[in-house]
Amino acid sequence: MPHKLSPSPSISPAYTGRLSTAPVPALRLPDEDMEPAAAYRFIHDELMLDGSSRLNLATFVTTWMDPEADKLMAETFDKNMVDKDEYPATAAIESRCVSMVADLFHAEGLRDDDPATATGVSTIGSSEAVMLGGLALKWRWRQRVGDNPKTGWRTRTPNLVMGSNVQVVWEKFCRYFDVEPRYLPMEKGRYVITPEQVVNAVDEDTIGVVAILGTTFTGELEPVAQICAALDKLAADGGVDVPVHVDAAIGGFVVPFLQPDLVWDFRLPRVVSINVSGHKYGLTYPGIGFVVWRSHDHLPEDLVFRVNYLGGDMPTFTLNFSRPGNQVIGQYYNFLRLGRAGYTQVMHCLSSTARWLADELRKGKHFEVISDGSAIPVVCLRLAGDFGYTEFDVSHALRSYGWQVPAYTMPDDATDVSVLRVVVREGFSADLARSLRDDMVPALASLDDLKPGGHFNNQRPFAY
Repeated sequence: MPHKLSPSPSISPAYTGRLSTAPVPALRLPDEDMEPAAAYRFIHDELMLDGSSRLNLATFVTTWMDPEADKLMAETFDKNMVDKDEYPATAAIESRCVSMVADLFHAEGLRDDDPATATGVSTIGSSEAVMLGGLALKWRWRQRVGDNPKTGWRTRTPNLVMGSNVQVVWEKFCRYFDVEPRYLPMEKGRYVITPEQVVNAVDEDTIGVVAILGTTFTGELEPVAQICAALDKLAADGGVDVPVHVDAAIGGFVVPFLQPDLVWDFRLPRVVSINVSGHKYGLTYPGIGFVVWRSHDHLPEDLVFRVNYLGGDMPTFTLNFSRPGNQVIGQYYNFLRLGRAGYTQVMHCLSSTARWLADELRKGKHFEVISDGSAIPVVCLRLAGDFGYTEFDVSHALRSYGWQVPAYTMPDDATDVSVLRVVVREGFSADLARSLRDDMVPALASLDDLKPGGHFNNQRPFAY
């Protein structure tokens, strides 16, 4: 009888055995188990086909944190954020984070000895935060117009006024919660909304106006103070009294440190709620966000559920229930590690890198700079003429150097304008910016010779 060899993990070569002879099913559970090391190798190798997250200049999402933050987050990913009685320290840290965000945005009635005076909640990114802020606007509109059987909210269609440059989550909110979206168009050379557009669009059924502090398209800041002033005048003249929600997903952790004297937040009485992404310029891995209100008066009590769960009465206002607590821990690490001085230093450094890159790209004949990184560390640019190729061709050419620089068209009514965008994040150093500048030179020289004429216009791997 031939001798049967028994597999020995200690001497098995890494890439022989089962993995080399029996492909692992991709769409159903495998029939057999595998060694932990083999499962790791299988998945690890497939992930090598992804692009480098550090060279992904399309995303606003944080791709680098301190090793100490990595360790803390690894230690706490098993804690369920919703189990506040079982994990009281994590719950207390979440409350502190909400209070710190509310204080940063100058919310009302905050006390240093009581984090409960802050009205807000942590979320899984700004998408959930937007939904919660929009729901609060809709419920307050319902309270305002009343429940009369003939004229109350059940007989009317609420609307939300915002630019066509909003992130798609606002479109989702309107569709999911039966709100009419009123999109204000852009135009060539103007990619933010104006106070005049807002005043002309609102009416008695407007639940609110969305102003963006850092648009995803260009990184520009919408004129929040001017919009609020125009709405103040409209209300004072006997017109409708409409609240403002600021979508600060991108700029909420930038503007307070780069431009502390710019008034855009709760210092404006008409601003009632603000959302912000901790996993963007809050410098934390995804997904963590926050939504905060001016005060308790602006969050309708009907939206807060009180759940008797796992031993305690728990007020909750979220769309999700179970979620890991490690993102909150990572955000708290950043708040303690950096403080106001640290965030200020980081944002000035990122802005300096962005402005340097914009200046370098502006020097040649090829580009017109739309945003130079002064407001938000984002460089947005377009080709300065007809060179025989498009922004999409430039994006594709840069991918051969490893860079992921998105190209896309602008929103309605400026869809004939195409742009490139570079997001300067923590981890995108000045040396990497120089490397991108240096790689841009041969990429453009090649395109000047080839003139692909928009060959890659329909190959759009990026989402903004």
